[in-house]
Amino acid sequence: MQASTMTTNISVPLPPSEPHPGFMSRAEACSAGKALQLKVPHALHAEWGTHSQSRDPVAILEESNRDRVAELIPIRYGRMVRSPFTFLRGSAGLMAHDLAKTPASGITVQACGDCHLLNFGFFGSPERNLIFDINDFDETLPAPWEWDLKRLAVSFAVAARDNDHADPTHAAIRCARAYREGLREFSKKSPLETLYTRLDGQTLIDMATDARGRKRHAKYVDKARQRLGEQIVPRITDVVGGRHRLIDQPPLIYHSSDPLHDADVALALEAYRLSLPDDLHGMLDRYRLEDTAIKVVGIGSVGTRTYIGLFFSRDNHPLLLQFKEARPSVLEPYAGKSRYENQGQRVVMGQRLMQASSDIFLGWTRSRLGRDYFGRQLRDMKFSLPVDGYGVRELKHYAKVCGWVLARAHAKSGDAAMIGGYLGKSDQFDLAIGAFAAAYADQNERDHAALVAAVHAGRVAALTEDEP
Repeated sequence: MQASTMTTNISVPLPPSEPHPGFMSRAEACSAGKALQLKVPHALHAEWGTHSQSRDPVAILEESNRDRVAELIPIRYGRMVRSPFTFLRGSAGLMAHDLAKTPASGITVQACGDCHLLNFGFFGSPERNLIFDINDFDETLPAPWEWDLKRLAVSFAVAARDNDHADPTHAAIRCARAYREGLREFSKKSPLETLYTRLDGQTLIDMATDARGRKRHAKYVDKARQRLGEQIVPRITDVVGGRHRLIDQPPLIYHSSDPLHDADVALALEAYRLSLPDDLHGMLDRYRLEDTAIKVVGIGSVGTRTYIGLFFSRDNHPLLLQFKEARPSVLEPYAGKSRYENQGQRVVMGQRLMQASSDIFLGWTRSRLGRDYFGRQLRDMKFSLPVDGYGVRELKHYAKVCGWVLARAHAKSGDAAMIGGYLGKSDQFDLAIGAFAAAYADQNERDHAALVAAVHAGRVAALTEDEP
């Protein structure tokens, strides 16, 4: 029997009368960004000072401790009181509160949320290349692009003061300029070109301004390549009853006393496994879990729950995974809730969106108590460049690198042409950010002093690392 033919009329919707913003031409997007200068002039970004009069920085920090492990909070404060720079690192929530009161153009990107200079660094790509990029996304959320840039610029101003620079604004201005010029550069690239653009270790060496800088960067590249999880396994583990166990080092590494811990881990691991791409299920299944322990990490993260997972293959090849509690972003009260119900998924998706390349073991899970976590490899060439002792020229160069990397990250999720149009070609915006960075560095010193005073008065407790 011959099959009959049938003609179907397919209705194709007409394009809307107004083009979707994603399909604006580059010229149109630049013009739209430039028009925003009338609403939010560049000079407004220099302002800070009047917003700080009615806030109690210690009270805001205390609020951020809600639901943290109470006995670990003194360690957090102990790390924060060391210097104004360590205070800045631990006070992302306080600065989010402040940034929400500053002018913004209204253009949103996927923001890092805790964008300071030590949250940039090296890590290993799936192809085992050494990549330099943003490497901390605990607070990532769609938000104004200015918030990331201002926090990054402030971190350079604070670092400049730590290094006794006469003028703390030089590196902050250079950071803003690199960001501005980077956005214009990426606005001319195709989305795929932006996606494929990355900064590897050798390129960072080649970018150094002199032979001394190239030698220093080469040393950092070598250090990063040596920071592999399997290399520290012999130092942090022992064999007990024929099985590998993580060695307790209280209060920084210790085992859970929860009798239901093992059952909870089994359930959480299965959910984590399912969050990974299908092609990695078999890879993870080739490793068996030997032990887990709680580990205190970072400064702002101290008090949140972080676990080390110690795995071995059948031939005793080690794998170290870190499962870190993901709480709502510090930006959420000001930028709105995440579209993801699981906060670990929020972190993973934000990291994949912003980074040039990401850990293959990035995944998320939830515990029986409803706490969200994200998982990743521990160490895996992760290394942040120390800036202690940097001179003016060295810090400005590093600010240029970080500003460009942030521009690439924002260009992946936002409209680079519109932001570039707003920023323009002059240095007016750069100078405004430099002024803001200096003013907020003053604020950061006052807030650090307030925390030190609170510790001395007994309002909060601080525990230094060498105390039992």
